[in-house]
Amino acid sequence: MKIKYISKGAMILSIALLSAFYSCQSEDEIIAEPEVSIVEEEKPEETKEEEPKEEEVKPEETKPEETKPEVSEVNDEDVGEYKTCNPDGANESKFLDISNPVNEGKIDDRSCYANYKESVVNGKKWGVYNITHGSNNQDTNTLQPRIERSFNRSQTTGIGSLARFTGTVRILEVGDASGTSNDGTYIMQAKGKHTGGGGSQDPAICLYLAKPVYGTDSNGNIAQVSFNIYREQIKFRGGSGRVGRENIFLTNVKKNVETAIELEVGFRADPNDATKKIHYADAKIGGETFNWN
Repeated sequence: MKIKYISKGAMILSIALLSAFYSCQSEDEIIAEPEVSIVEEEKPEETKEEEPKEEEVKPEETKPEETKPEVSEVNDEDVGEYKTCNPDGANESKFLDISNPVNEGKIDDRSCYANYKESVVNGKKWGVYNITHGSNNQDTNTLQPRIERSFNRSQTTGIGSLARFTGTVRILEVGDASGTSNDGTYIMQAKGKHTGGGGSQDPAICLYLAKPVYGTDSNGNIAQVSFNIYREQIKFRGGSGRVGRENIFLTNVKKNVETAIELEVGFRADPNDATKKIHYADAKIGGETFNWN
């Protein structure tokens, strides 16, 4: 089963973008042209009748054709023969990237299905993340495949410190396993660091998971037509797996529709105890707000 866009992996900045989406770097800026009103002045009627004249036929003027820059619209969904690992995706280094990528951050590519690439769709340049189950050729453990982009970690943990990730995504297809408990692809995550208390010292605090919803496509075929988005959140410090995390339904997004996402991770003052602070992960998906302490 091919997974398009973000995977069960993450892009980290204290936040993680997992591989199964396409993310657009920024919204196009729209500059409004000044409005121009053209008013025709009314002329006085002429009373003098003129004899009709033969219309003079002038040769048609030929204007040079305007040359517009070509914009190549490329399909960003891999539809070729399916293989877990392909020669063009099995790079030795997980940090191999294209020059001047439109998506920011240092790449971490742990998938041999396909490398990060870019395409132009709807007049915008998009980063393309295609992965598939079992394609992690970088780790010897059982970590899931991913293509992530990472930024320098925040070095401050005081009240008011935060990291914020923003972007626009289009989801084309997500993972579909047997049953439903293992379905889906992560699109972003919040991480943290801690000592003591059990679990990983570099844990995922919550991950945002897109699960498939099936329906009939325009050709009458059964296909993924939208995606239910869940927050997979820890139930206790260092929690992982089914025992340590739970899925909370947030919203539904349509297939291949541009969706704005934002994730802010930081520290707030605890209103009940001035000596403590609250670690939070606040998300916005398609204009809806989903805050979590």
